[in-house]
Amino acid sequence: MAFETDVTQAAFGDGSKLIITDGGMETWVYFREGIDIPHFAGHTLMENQAGREAVRRWYEKFFAIAESSGVGYQMDTNTWRAGFYWANDLGKTHEELAEINRAAVTEAMETRDRWKDRVSPILVSGTVGPAGDGYAIDRAYSADEAEEIHSPQIQELAKAGVDLITALTINNSNEAVGIVRASVAAGVPVVISFVVETDARLLSGETIEEAVTAVDAATGSAALHYMINCAHPDHFLHVFDRDTDWTRRIGGLRTNASRQSHTELDNSETLDDGDPAEHGKLHRDLLRSLPQLRLVGGCCGTDERHVRQIVDAITG
Repeated sequence: MAFETDVTQAAFGDGSKLIITDGGMETWVYFREGIDIPHFAGHTLMENQAGREAVRRWYEKFFAIAESSGVGYQMDTNTWRAGFYWANDLGKTHEELAEINRAAVTEAMETRDRWKDRVSPILVSGTVGPAGDGYAIDRAYSADEAEEIHSPQIQELAKAGVDLITALTINNSNEAVGIVRASVAAGVPVVISFVVETDARLLSGETIEEAVTAVDAATGSAALHYMINCAHPDHFLHVFDRDTDWTRRIGGLRTNASRQSHTELDNSETLDDGDPAEHGKLHRDLLRSLPQLRLVGGCCGTDERHVRQIVDAITG
């Protein structure tokens, strides 16, 4: 059964209200603000004044949407590429990365304090990314290896007091199993978000159904729920059947604005922000197929316009 707390049960249980999160911060900061992000590690933005101010402006937009729409908010920590396995690429020591994770949780909690009288509920989620490139399987880790790799970061986030762990852009079930096990060992609920290609399959070749089923089988269904992120709705809209058990395990979406493949996006020199209004309507279609959908937000190319359209389409 899902490992959860009173906080996450209240937020994501049946009858709970919609919760939103932000959009594609890194693509917005890079293309719109013109600020470089080494290795697309968003936490590097906190190392200078311009980056810190851009990040604060970014999150304020989405909290304002939550307030005006009467929905909840999930504040994801800026730690997607702050796992210890990124130490060499980022030129950081393990202790420096540990402090980055702790500081990100503190920043998220301070943001929650500023908004808690206007938005409810507000969850602080510790963000974990893949141990490599989410768009390529650099190495096929076993579940045991993945647990060992991800445990240090998850332990730091858990000790700092996050409400849950959200692992974004995971492209194979073995790594997901390791992350779930590491989170349960740390005593914190966990959400796994898979990234799929234009054919609705993970890079491992697994379908979403196969990946969800495999992780649940290996962990006793310990994950709070599953998500899809970093893919356009058109890439996976057709695969869900609301009457199946695995479909009811999908609780969140963070979708791309662009219909382009990951290879095309990686090689693009401009930002494809799609059609925000159409993006919202596609989520209304997804809601019909996903009876347990509770969390929505954006990924690459999305900003507050897309999230506003998603919220209006779902709540309207």
